[in-house]
Amino acid sequence: MNSTISAIVIALMGIGGTLASALLTQQSANNNKRQELDRSEQQRREEREYHARQEAMDARRACYVGLNTAARLFLTELTNYLHALSAGESLDAVHSQVEDVRREHRARHAEAQMIVPDDVLAAASAVNIQLGNLYGILKRCEQGDPTLGEMSKETEGMRARTWDLLAEMRALMREDLGIASQGNSMDH
Repeated sequence: MNSTISAIVIALMGIGGTLASALLTQQSANNNKRQELDRSEQQRREEREYHARQEAMDARRACYVGLNTAARLFLTELTNYLHALSAGESLDAVHSQVEDVRREHRARHAEAQMIVPDDVLAAASAVNIQLGNLYGILKRCEQGDPTLGEMSKETEGMRARTWDLLAEMRALMREDLGIASQGNSMDH
């Protein structure tokens, strides 16, 4: 009986080992498959996050281009307005141009308020305020409020300061986009 029991025990252990080996192999395969699926899901998640960041950066870049262009055009048209006032020229064409670029600048600034980081928005707001103040002075001059000589001195200083503010805004935009350092100075 001893040898029969030993043979049965050995057979049962062999069968148990075979079954356990199959179960362990299947469990290992399931674990490997689950890890592979987790890695694939993680990679898809990282790719989605990368594309979302890239789309946000593209939107910010487009916003920056539009805002910078609109602000520069607005300042250029305000300069034309100043020159027309100083020369005593007809202001009909100038008014139309100024109002068009003013509307465009306001739209680009409103867009920036929803997209850009706080430091860039602060610089854009400083430019916006400066442009608005310059526009207001020119409108008051047209209506005969200050003398043209006083207006010219004041507006020339404001125009120069506005170019400086535009350069600061542009530098922050470029830094945010990763294409220039904050210390990088550029002319208008």
